[in-house]
Amino acid sequence: MGTRRISREQALQVLFYMDMHAEPMDDPVGLFCSSFAQDRPTGAFFYRIVEGVQAHQEVIDSTIERFSSHWKLSRMSCVDRNILRIAVFELLFCADIPPKVSINEAIDVGKRFGTEESGAFINGILDSIRIAMDKNEVHHIAKTGPAVT
Repeated sequence: MGTRRISREQALQVLFYMDMHAEPMDDPVGLFCSSFAQDRPTGAFFYRIVEGVQAHQEVIDSTIERFSSHWKLSRMSCVDRNILRIAVFELLFCADIPPKVSINEAIDVGKRFGTEESGAFINGILDSIRIAMDKNEVHHIAKTGPAVT
């Protein structure tokens, strides 16, 4: 398994934990590291995801709701919601990652951590966003940025 996949899975765990706790935490990444010492974050890409999703959550969530027909974020499973947040962050803010890569990674992570239906659910929403991006109905918010491996 590649380091980006591991970073996505670890970021999912941190974002899931944060999502399940109503009160903001001072250092969710530090808590993750202290709780799972063997699962140390794999590098800059992990931090880029966690910090990016946190910083842009309002835009990310509104994009997900716009393309998730009849599904409010609050009705989605916490796992699916946070996988979608990671993928939409990549689609909108990481021009160095091809959209199909972000979508495929999200589907695979959804199949691993979600329900039997998660892969199809995630694919449907993300593919709708990708199609809208191809039609210039949704744009990369950040066209540049450091390439992180």
